[in-house]
Amino acid sequence: MLFDLDGVLVDSRHAQLTTLAGFATFALGRRVTVADLPVWAATTPREHVLAELGYTGAIDQGGWDAATATATLTVEAFPFAAPTLAALRFADVATGIVTLRSRQRIDWLLPPVILDLIDIVVCYEDAVPKPAPDGLLLALDKLGVSPGDAMFVGDTESDMHAAHAAGVTPVGSGWGFSAPATLTRAGAAVVLPHTDDLAGTLLSLMGTGQQGG
Repeated sequence: MLFDLDGVLVDSRHAQLTTLAGFATFALGRRVTVADLPVWAATTPREHVLAELGYTGAIDQGGWDAATATATLTVEAFPFAAPTLAALRFADVATGIVTLRSRQRIDWLLPPVILDLIDIVVCYEDAVPKPAPDGLLLALDKLGVSPGDAMFVGDTESDMHAAHAAGVTPVGSGWGFSAPATLTRAGAAVVLPHTDDLAGTLLSLMGTGQQGG
């Protein structure tokens, strides 16, 4: 069972928007607030968001990291994350995270109690990023699991596309950054509307033999 990170296991939507606003303020030399960001900012590559605000230069990594570190101080894992991962481990289901975050930022976002329940973490620098399937395939290779026996829980169109490209069953998280209808259009085999008994739901889906396309 593979998971995206932002919006799926951690409640980071506001922090992501705050990072964009903070960096834009730094880069443009004027005050930019979350309210000034385009409505699609949370689900769009940062370069496109910054270009919409008027910044088309190279992204200074030091400035971006500083904005990220400050914004993520308020990020917490969703309450269901630890019990869900613990239940999957108890059921002998291998788990992994495939994220666009860099490895340095994983420790900023996830407490040790969550990381200890994850078998593998694939970050931005480890493989060609989503929507390419490379990260998912790398995680499965390290876990010794075939794509047809895996699911990927994500909350964006790129997550669904990556799962399809990898031959993994795409599962949409209805509590994440994108609307359920968006995930359905992107090819989700199923969109989970809420997190009630998430581990039980995921285990049940694994028993149905759904396959990715």
